[in-house]
Amino acid sequence: MLEGKTINLRVAEEDDVSLIVGWWGNTQYMGEYQDVMTKTLPEFKKIVLENTIFLIIEKNEVKIGHIVGWMIGRTMEIGFALIPSERGKGYGTEAIQLMVDHLFLTKDIARIQVTTDVRNKASQRALENVGFAKEGTMRKYFYAKGNYRDHFLYSILRDEWKELKTLKEESKV
Repeated sequence: MLEGKTINLRVAEEDDVSLIVGWWGNTQYMGEYQDVMTKTLPEFKKIVLENTIFLIIEKNEVKIGHIVGWMIGRTMEIGFALIPSERGKGYGTEAIQLMVDHLFLTKDIARIQVTTDVRNKASQRALENVGFAKEGTMRKYFYAKGNYRDHFLYSILRDEWKELKTLKEESKV
């Protein structure tokens, strides 16, 4: 469990697969920038159990979203989403900060990166609040909602993160 001020992150387990499948198949949860995921339950289960997926959980134990990380060479990429009613409350920013702290404390990586739709101002603000820098535009990078979408590429380097650390090193996953 990674403990924050208003939320915690907990590694997704087999019992969480149906919740995550429900979120990923819900157009409201996936939002205007992502398509719903259509896979079989065994495919979803494999994705959930073979990746670094954390549930975003309010202090009252309500599960409100997820944040996921995957390796690309020696770089970690992350993605995240919240249920619509919990957006705009700072939970995404806190989840990103907790994830960044955790990854830099536990992985031998030099950078963490995120791509976000150029229209997704809320995600851009959250990333910038954590210390991510916008590197540029990836043209027609992502196909969603029947169109190719431009994405911004954001990153934070280990050297930039040193002053941002907020997660206690003794937190257990």
